[in-house]
Amino acid sequence: MTPILMLGAGRMGGAMLAGWRKANAFSAAELMIRDPQPGDSAQAAGRDGAVLNPPDSELARARTVVLAVKPQLWREAAAEVAPWLAADAVIVSIAAGVRAGDITKEFGGRCVARVMPTTAAAIGQGTASLYADDPAALARAHALFEPLGAVVDLADEGLMHAATAVSGSAPAYLYAFIESLEAAGLAAGLSGKDASRLARSTLTGAAALLAESGDDPAELRRQVTSPGGTTQAALDVLLGEAGLPPLLRDAVAAAVRRSKELGA
Repeated sequence: MTPILMLGAGRMGGAMLAGWRKANAFSAAELMIRDPQPGDSAQAAGRDGAVLNPPDSELARARTVVLAVKPQLWREAAAEVAPWLAADAVIVSIAAGVRAGDITKEFGGRCVARVMPTTAAAIGQGTASLYADDPAALARAHALFEPLGAVVDLADEGLMHAATAVSGSAPAYLYAFIESLEAAGLAAGLSGKDASRLARSTLTGAAALLAESGDDPAELRRQVTSPGGTTQAALDVLLGEAGLPPLLRDAVAAAVRRSKELGA
């Protein structure tokens, strides 16, 4: 499956490179990276032996092509490299909202897998939603993303919009929640430093417990909620009529709509 050609090494592409390096999944010599402004992870790979911005004549060596450019730029990237690729190269796309059929067409009929990853791939704790109707392409995507964390196979490409909203975009939801909790702590009288440390360490610890215990989140919530206590008072707001459940439904629906628009 190597060499691997990375088309784009921005935030997510860079996270993949960092994760592979951490996991010793692929040697730098197995990587080719095409990006006009390679970031830190790409430059580190280059120092280790990856080929940065290879000439067109070298692209035929690639067995796997990771399409990691912004969704608005994917057609331009495909047009630049497709004529130079080997006929049996497999395309693995992380471009949000872009349909596999459209990618296959622009890449001259080559088989395609779609993936929606998360940036925690950089530390080996990412989550990747995978779809491909070609078993070989799906296997290629597994080989790329299993070293980077958890993978979930989707039965239908249409579910990729929901996976994007529930997983791909979700780290930003958590970061926004932490920002808001820190601000609420500040408003309640804590110093900025204390509010930040308390919110961050508490939530990362709670997430670690969820992962380690395997318990249902509803059960863990019940374990720390005493009837009539302070946690219950807060949850009455958070789980109320205008609280988290309807807000998250609306947020996920908005992300799904935008994912569909990007693929139009």
